[in-house]
Amino acid sequence: MNKALLIIDYTNDFVAEDGALTCGEPARNIESRITSLCQKFVEEQQFVILAVDIHEPEDVFHPETTLFPPHNLRGSQGRELFGALQKVYLAHKDEPYVYWMDKTRYSAFAGTDLEIRLRARGIEELHIVGVATSICVLHTAIDAYNKGFSMTIHSDAIADFDAKGHLWAIQHFRQVLGGTVVQD
Repeated sequence: MNKALLIIDYTNDFVAEDGALTCGEPARNIESRITSLCQKFVEEQQFVILAVDIHEPEDVFHPETTLFPPHNLRGSQGRELFGALQKVYLAHKDEPYVYWMDKTRYSAFAGTDLEIRLRARGIEELHIVGVATSICVLHTAIDAYNKGFSMTIHSDAIADFDAKGHLWAIQHFRQVLGGTVVQD
């Protein structure tokens, strides 16, 4: 079965200590695991998708504008991948199996060509990592479920703003979406 690694929103704004909408220390603690998984998938030449939130400055029509402070603004340092993941990406960004994808909604499937790219490669299994567990990771997993993909959530490679929301989402992945939750 072809598989893909889907890395969601692992950017400076969501992870760095001074990020505009940081998940804090829990997000920084998963850096080595996310980077390790990315490196493994790259070495196996498996499809790696970096689904990265993008916002325009002062976009009054985007629904998140009233929910969250400005974050992941186009062209900002906050939108760059965090830490060692940025180095791995830059070393492999021109490979045909590494794909940077802008997203404007919580789900990486909403308004993007993600499903088309996965189907074109015969991918049936998604490995999902990133932030925030109870928002973008969850909404992406729900859409993956609704589109018939099997999924593995790496619980040691996801993080959230809220510990209770994080744990609730992990249970939801298992009990409602039928995902496999692993921790290596």
